[in-house]
Amino acid sequence: MTLMAQDRPLPTPPVYPDNTSFWAAANEGRLMIPKCGACGKTHWYPRPFCPHCHSDDISLIEASGKGTIYSVSPTRRVPVPYAIAYVTLDEGTTMLTNIVDADLDQVRIGDKVQVVFKPTEDGQKVPMFKPA
Repeated sequence: MTLMAQDRPLPTPPVYPDNTSFWAAANEGRLMIPKCGACGKTHWYPRPFCPHCHSDDISLIEASGKGTIYSVSPTRRVPVPYAIAYVTLDEGTTMLTNIVDADLDQVRIGDKVQVVFKPTEDGQKVPMFKPA
C-alpha cells in the first residue's frame, strides 16, 4: 500500500527574541542547532540556556541537515496524512520533526534522512526531513 505524505497547512511557529536567528537561517535554507560553549553539547530546541549544564553560553552552529530516524509515527486517520518523528542528527542531537515527501508506509526506524524546509501559512520556513 502507498500512503504519500502531503503538504498540509502549517501554523506559524512563535518567534521570540532568543530564537530569531534560528528562524532567519531557516528562511535561508540553513539548519542551525544550539551548542553550549561551557559543556560543548548540542541540543534541541533553540533556547537561551543549556539543558545539560544550565549555562547561558549558547551559540548556533550550522548542522549538516543529515540524520537518522530514531522513532516514527505515521498518522493516517486525518484529512492529510503525515508522520511525526524523532530524527537524530549526524551532530548527535535528536529533534522532533515531520517526515515529508515520502511514502509513509515505507518510512522505517534507521532510515537516513535529509532536511528540507517547508513554508508555514505566513511563509516562515520550518525544518522537516525527507528520505535521503
